Amino acid sequence: MNIIFYHPTIDSKPWIEGIGQRLPQAQVRAWHRGDTCSADYALVWHPPQEMLAMRGELKGIFVMGAGVDAILTQEQRAPGTLPAGVPLIRLEDTGMALQMQEYALATVLRYFRRLDEYQLFQQQKQWRPLTAHQHGDFTIGILGAGVLGRAVAEKLTSLKFKVRSWSRTPKNQPGVESFSGKEQLNDFANGCKLLINLLPNTPQTAGVLNRNLFNQLAQQSYLVNLGRGTHLVEGDLLNALDSGQIAAATLDVFVREPMQRMHPFWSHPRVSITPHIGADTLPEEAMDSIVANIQAIEAGRTPIGLVDLARGY
Repeated sequence: MNIIFYHPTIDSKPWIEGIGQRLPQAQVRAWHRGDTCSADYALVWHPPQEMLAMRGELKGIFVMGAGVDAILTQEQRAPGTLPAGVPLIRLEDTGMALQMQEYALATVLRYFRRLDEYQLFQQQKQWRPLTAHQHGDFTIGILGAGVLGRAVAEKLTSLKFKVRSWSRTPKNQPGVESFSGKEQLNDFANGCKLLINLLPNTPQTAGVLNRNLFNQLAQQSYLVNLGRGTHLVEGDLLNALDSGQIAAATLDVFVREPMQRMHPFWSHPRVSITPHIGADTLPEEAMDSIVANIQAIEAGRTPIGLVDLARGY
């Protein structure tokens, strides 16, 4: 078995050694331009077009993350980047669900307990106790009900928050009011006090965080974007912040990363920024998952995380 590996920014050695230890029968190598030797599987992140284009013999292409939008966008721009008929497989959890739970919970509690406002008061040297939010008036909406969205919803319901979810197709999760389809999007958002975005990046979800959606939320609501920067219409958010429709926003993802130094989000007093760290790929957990999926394919079973190319996730 031959496995090729490519990542533009990280050291390939730990991955090559780790996969090799888990699959002693495999020959694992870092891919370099000009490498046309045979391969059974590919582990990639933002691969060059020529790496995969002529490799119809591959049994699977593993993306080293939960999102596959980058490689699918590359395929749209340069058709043939992905060899026809080869399964594309993404990481479904591998420790990312726990990280998303931590990030979401930290942000929700910061807004629920109004710690963001107290921080501003401290800077102004003001001693101003505020009326506390109540659980009954603090409905949380989660856009996306996949592995990550469901994990976040589970954590929030355990703390007695009222939680809704919205997804492309109907879902059923205990303690969560579920909505689905474009026709139910406004009903889902209506009255939500805090909105968390965990949608995959597809042509259908681009720009979903926009003025129309913000206007459905409760007055002085909060936004947490953990999906992709293309989900957010930035001008609409700035206008909603200026009008008070949105009280504050926490943003982990942006259209351009790193974000431009002159971007208005940097200096906006009601915008909190983190540099796309909501959930990192954890190498050991990721390698365990990839190897388990390779073994499943070799045994004729369907791997976990198989991407539907038409849906984009």
